Amino acid sequence: MADCVSKVELTVSCSNLLDKDVGSKSDPLCVLLQSSGADKWMELGRTERLKNTSDPSFSQRLRLDYHFETVQNLKLGVYDIDNSTSDLGDDDYLGGVESRLASGGDQGQQSHCFGAGGQKT
Repeated sequence: MADCVSKVELTVSCSNLLDKDVGSKSDPLCVLLQSSGADKWMELGRTERLKNTSDPSFSQRLRLDYHFETVQNLKLGVYDIDNSTSDLGDDDYLGGVESRLASGGDQGQQSHCFGAGGQKT
């Protein structure tokens, strides 16, 4: 059977993000990752960076291919960006969510939110 693929667009907004900047609010950006195997994640896209906000509503949508009857594990991570490098290792992690994209009949769908300390919320 041929692989049936559809396009999915995600719109992301957040509220009450931590303020990691001194004297101003965070400058958030959201990253979409997809599992590519044992503890390996591949970046699929990023939103724009918004300045000085704890309640971002990103206008740039995140797009991915949805493969019918295939479970796709996804992560959204929100970071406070304070430089012009693309490497997120030097930016503050504000929080995120892990979820599964699967067909509507999948009874095992779960989402887990994570705060800046990595704890489930």
